[in-house]
Formats: sequence, C-alpha cells, structure tokens
Amino acid sequence: MDNAVTLVQAYLRLNGYFTITEFPIVEAIKHGGHRTATDIDVMAVRFPGAGRLVTQSGKRSHHDRIITGVDPVLGVSLGDADMIIGEVKEGKAQINRGGRDPSVLRTALVRFGCCHDEKVSEMVHFLIQKGHAQTQHGHNIRLVAFGSILPESNPGYLTIGLGHIIDFTKAYLQDNWDVFRVTDLKDPALGFLSTLIKSSRISS
Repeated sequence: MDNAVTLVQAYLRLNGYFTITEFPIVEAIKHGGHRTATDIDVMAVRFPGAGRLVTQSGKRSHHDRIITGVDPVLGVSLGDADMIIGEVKEGKAQINRGGRDPSVLRTALVRFGCCHDEKVSEMVHFLIQKGHAQTQHGHNIRLVAFGSILPESNPGYLTIGLGHIIDFTKAYLQDNWDVFRVTDLKDPALGFLSTLIKSSRISS
C-alpha cells in the first residue's frame, strides 16, 4: 500500500472510521470484456457515537473508559453517520477527473449500500456539484482530498494536509500513551509513529 494512503487510513481509523483502501472500479467494455478503470484510494464510514472502548478487567462496565472525539478538521459531529470517498496524493490535495466520474461514484455508493438504487444518481450529482450529499436517512457522504499541498482556493470539496494528519496522529498517541504503549500495533503508520514517540520518551 502507498505510504500516504497508509497514513490516511491510520488517521481515519483513530477518528472512528471503518476503511477500505485502493478499491478497484471495474467497468464493462466492448465484446463482453471487463477492465479496471481506476481505483479509489480510500473509502471510509463512521457511525454515530464511534469511539475506542478500554475495559477494566474484572470490573463492571461503569469502570470502562471510552476514548472519543473527532478531529475538528474533518468537520463531522459525534452524532452523525459519515461516509468519505477520498483521494490521496503525496503532492497537491485534489480529486482527479476519475474520482469525480459518475460511474466511479455510483460504484462506490452501491458498494457501501448507503442509499436506494433510485437515489444513487441524485447523490452522485450532489457529490460532483457540491462535494457532499446527504441520504434520505440523514447520512453524510463527502469527497475528501488528502495531500501535502493544500489548494489556494476552495476546490468545492474538503481538503486535508498530510502534515496535519501526522501532527494529529502523534498528538493522539501521546495523549493516550497509557493505552497505546502496551498495544501491539499492526498498522504500519501507527507502529512507526509509536516507535518515534517511545524513542523520544526513553532518550529524554
């Protein structure tokens, strides 16, 4: 997996999202064939009230600790269901033409089953025109571009810098270090940042 995609995936997971990365979009071509038209760097869904539960062994539930909160830059409240269709760049944060292709977006929405078939085209229209849409159930769907360089003007969708993601992730790990220092982190981005934090604490 691309390093930048790995970093974005870790960031979204810390914020309570379930993620799919590098999701291939397959399209039909002439004579009954098929091909991979493009792939979506990251798709993510966050359910209302999502958080990290830390239970106390042998204790009742009222002793449990819940780590909640969402990065304000994401612009989502704790009570909202939120779906992100994201593109990740090591350079400028932008959604390429393929990422705003109606067929690509229809495939993404159907994959998550976020809305009825007859509403998919309407949702796609709003996504392309405004960068966000809302389903009949009140669930938010948004286009988000992640990259090292943010655009100077508003591109019509949310953009988040990779530098900010690194700063947020390191701060999140440090603020909850009592939990993460004993966690066997399999995520490569979180594992690497955890090692940096651990090394700095030992040497200081």
